[in-house]
Amino acid sequence: QVQLQESGPGLVKPSQTLSLTCTVSGGSITTNYYYWSWIRQPPGKGLEWIGYIAYSGSTYYSPSPKSRTSISRDTSKDQFTLQLSSVTPEDTAVYYCARDRGTTGWRPPGYEYDYWGQGTQVTVSS
Repeated sequence: QVQLQESGPGLVKPSQTLSLTCTVSGGSITTNYYYWSWIRQPPGKGLEWIGYIAYSGSTYYSPSPKSRTSISRDTSKDQFTLQLSSVTPEDTAVYYCARDRGTTGWRPPGYEYDYWGQGTQVTVSS
């Protein structure tokens, strides 16, 4: 059984960098054809896909907030990390990590993932 667990600070100040880590257990992030995504849900809004890091290590980001987004991984720990720079209060959301066995490219709204983390609340406030 694959499990994903998000971790990181719950409060970030404006203009700082948000950093969250997803720890995967019960599976390896290098297993062929799996994609490991970050998704967020701002208050009162729908799910927003941020980007993924693939089993190969390649990355793909949503156009927004692409210029501020970086996803990396530590294969020795089966962890992948989201960094979102220059945050504003509009980045306040519940952040999720998730897995799918799909293809390269954009993940549209309603895309199906087979495993999700429980989510972690991140608030951007001074």
